Amino acid sequence: MALLLMPIIYYYFIGIFMTQEIKTLSAFGRFFELLKQSLKGGDIDFTKGSIRRAVLLLAIPMMLEMMMESVFALVDLYFVGHLENSSFAVQTVGLTESVLTVIYSIAIGMSMAATAVVARRVGEKDPEAASRAGMQAIIIAVAITLVIAVLGFVYATDILLIMGSSLESALYGTDFVRIMMGGSFVIMLLFLFNGIFRGAGNAAIAMKSLWIANLCNIILCPVFINGFGPVPAMGLTGAAIATTLGRGIGVIYQFYNLFNGKGILKVALSYFVPQWEQIKSLVKIAAPGVMQFVIASCSWIFLAQLVATTGGDEGSAGYQSALRIMMFFMLPAWGLSNAAATLVGQNLGARQVERAERSVFVTAKFNVIYMAAIMVITLLGADYIMAFFTNNAHVHEIAVKAIMILSSAYIFYGIGMVLINAFNGAGDTRTPTWVNLFGFWILQIPLAYLLAKYLNMGPTGVFLAIPIAETVMAVISLILFKKGKWKKIQV
Repeated sequence: MALLLMPIIYYYFIGIFMTQEIKTLSAFGRFFELLKQSLKGGDIDFTKGSIRRAVLLLAIPMMLEMMMESVFALVDLYFVGHLENSSFAVQTVGLTESVLTVIYSIAIGMSMAATAVVARRVGEKDPEAASRAGMQAIIIAVAITLVIAVLGFVYATDILLIMGSSLESALYGTDFVRIMMGGSFVIMLLFLFNGIFRGAGNAAIAMKSLWIANLCNIILCPVFINGFGPVPAMGLTGAAIATTLGRGIGVIYQFYNLFNGKGILKVALSYFVPQWEQIKSLVKIAAPGVMQFVIASCSWIFLAQLVATTGGDEGSAGYQSALRIMMFFMLPAWGLSNAAATLVGQNLGARQVERAERSVFVTAKFNVIYMAAIMVITLLGADYIMAFFTNNAHVHEIAVKAIMILSSAYIFYGIGMVLINAFNGAGDTRTPTWVNLFGFWILQIPLAYLLAKYLNMGPTGVFLAIPIAETVMAVISLILFKKGKWKKIQV
């Protein structure tokens, strides 16, 4: 009897196995098809169909885009970390990046405004209005950035001294700051154009522009830093030249895709004529958006200065190294959270409020999974990661401690990012501004100062203040999101 049943049992389990294999192959096939479509880009209607599919189509190129942005800092960190005056060089790169966060703040604020308005107009099926709004955002951003670039170029040495650098280190890094600040309009355009493309739902173009910019930076960094052929070795200054040129080439690629007329956005030169009502509307959205990131960047500048004064040049270098590693992992999460901004904007434009809200929670779920995985990696591998980027034992020790502390709240960082981008995508840039004001200036800065100075914890006190503040901000953002004020914002 058992022998008679064996073939039946055999074929039964083989059938189950084959069915599972077919399902697995089918799932892999669907995933690779999704991956291929997300990387290819194009005009996709995100106001209908599967929300999970919509999130992934946007998130994959957005994560890769932000990963490429973070590679800029890591490439510079790697090459300058092996220069003769590595502690001065690493500190200069880190402090300059801290100051450049003001530029990033304006760029991201304008980018958010452009994404919100372009996404809303695309959701309303009005691509011409979307194109006009994007071009008006460029006019505003360039005008502001040129003023900052001139001031940064003129006062480069003073900027480093104010940030807590020693005179010797400040003089060493002056040319680097001048080039980075003088070319900051390139940073502005790179962020802003990508915000326009994301608002239109074509995140692949934004991703590819960063790929091109990074590839050029990786090639040019050793050429200008160490010298090659007729190009003399320029050390730290060469890093600034390579980074600025790399980003500039990425902007040229964006220009080409904006003006070739093949996408949903059709741009004409007449769109660059100032339209004051449109500019006023964009400024109304962008101003709180800029402020929320200025608030954050000023906090980071204060923390960098506090670490430099309590930990010296090597303490500052260790902290800045840890931040570069942190941002390498955080920026892809920010890219994933950008999907929430596009989906909220387009679905609100299409009057699908419930779908907009569900999109945020689906995006948050994906970001929590990603950040949990990254938390495990950084907690276990901090020592090995930093060994690759610095050969200074003291810098290495401080950087490892910073990474271990900063990574403890990665899951809350991930949730907070999605909610902030959801507010911004809806055009509600005021709510995140108030959250940042409380979290950074009322909580993080006083707490860091208390721990570092009054409790004599030095840089460690600064490290601890960061995850505490970020966790509180994530909880507050979730409470405010559930109240639903963002659903009623008109842009």
